[in-house]
Parts: sequence; structure tokens; C-alpha cells
Amino acid sequence: MRDDRKPFRDAHQDIDYAKHLPNTPQAQSPAYRLAFADQDFLTRDELRPVRLQLELLKPEMGLDEHGIKSTVVLFGGARIPRPEDRDGARSDALRDMSKYYEEARAFARVITERSVATDCSENVIVTGGGPGVMEAGNRGAADAGGCSIGLNIVLPHEQEPNHYVTPELCFNFHYFGIRKMHFLMRAKAIAVFPGGFGTMDETFEALTLIQTGRMEQVPVLLFGEAFWREIINWDALVRAGTISADDLNLFRFVETAQEALDVIDGWTLSGKRGEIPGR
Repeated sequence: MRDDRKPFRDAHQDIDYAKHLPNTPQAQSPAYRLAFADQDFLTRDELRPVRLQLELLKPEMGLDEHGIKSTVVLFGGARIPRPEDRDGARSDALRDMSKYYEEARAFARVITERSVATDCSENVIVTGGGPGVMEAGNRGAADAGGCSIGLNIVLPHEQEPNHYVTPELCFNFHYFGIRKMHFLMRAKAIAVFPGGFGTMDETFEALTLIQTGRMEQVPVLLFGEAFWREIINWDALVRAGTISADDLNLFRFVETAQEALDVIDGWTLSGKRGEIPGR
């Protein structure tokens, strides 16, 4: 039966038809390939704007199709070991940080228990999809019997999704910028565990968007106050005048999953900032 909503020939039909073209110089020429089915064409430098759009669209459509309305983001180090693997950590500090694997897992489990009550449409855990804290987040969601999202990215070294990400919600990215957008587009809270350059990049991107009023003032939870105060002198930034004292209210230090939940449940900042304090 003809579908009146689709009066035109389906693109899949033409792709299949093109596989059976005659073996002539004209039909087999790269110029004759359908543009949307021509990988060599799509990967040209001039097509970067199109690829950026596709990379924004594919996960967006996938999340919409699964009814994902809001997320809780977990950022954190890929090198933080599971507690059972802590003795093989590359440093004493990383060995001691294995406790954050358990806290991330516990936090994700409780958040997902709430998410399951909404048929996994609200407060769905999203991680970078890799090992360490990311694995712990997806694992905690699996412990609760819920779904979770993984936003992987292609890296020069091996990078595969951890086995706890919901397969239908496991996406792969080429562009860091588009990936970061997807982390935050549905975010209702952001939990950040100790990590390296990637964690810092993601964290300060989110704080900058919130500080400048480009994003809602959602709870930002920094696990491990001693770690964060050692690597970032927040008070020095205030004294220097490069940030305002009010900017320090945009996040909270926590140590445990329960403390993080208490902050989320008691969060009072709402909406987007109308002005930047200190400007």
C-alpha cells in the first residue's frame, strides 16, 4: 500500500538500485555515485559542515526516539581503577581514587532508580562511554535495571564502549565539540569526579556556559574536595578578580553519592543568569 506521507521514492531503494548498475565507464565513475551514499565525497574537507550537522542530528534523533527528556551527566577520569584492580594502578594516588569508582557507581544507581520510575525518560545517566568513572556510571545504571547513555569518541589509541552502556544509546563521535553539546543539551545535573585534561575541559565548558547565562544553573557536583582544591586555587581566581565570589556558588564539593543527592534535592538556583556578577 502506498504511504501518502512519503510520495517520493525512498533513498534506500536508490542505493540498492545503484548496486546493480551496468559495468560501463559512465555508470562506474565516482562522479556518478549518489552523493549521500558516496563515502569519499562525504569525507572531503569541504563537507565538514555537513558532517558536523549529521553528528549533531544522529544522537539527537536516537535520544528522541527513545523518549530521553533529561539526563544526569557523569564526568571523570578514564584511569581511575575498579576497587578490585586498585593494586595495579599506575600511581598511589590513582590507587586511592578507586573509591570514586564505587561512589560513581552508587550515585548512578540511585539516580537510575529514580529514572526507572519515569520509564527511563528523565534523569538518564550519560557518560563518555569509556572505562574508569565512565564505566562506573554506566554500571551503576545497569545495577538499577535502567538504561544509560554512552558518548564515545574516536581516539588514536583503542577506545571502545564499556559493556554497561545501553547498546541502543551508545553513540560514537568524531568531533569533540558536538559531543560536548550532547553532554549538556538535556543535563539536569552534572557530577564530576577526579580526572585529567578531558575532565577539566568538560567541567569548565559547563561552568562557563552556566556562568555566562548560556545554560541553566543546574547542580554541578565536584567529588573530592581535596583533589579539586589542590589542582585549582579557586580563591586565588576570586582574589585576582577573574571570577566573582558568586561564581563559587555554581558548584558544590561532595564526597559521597548521598551528599550529591542531598545537594541535587536541595538545589535552589534556577533559570539562566541574567547578568555576570563582577562585570
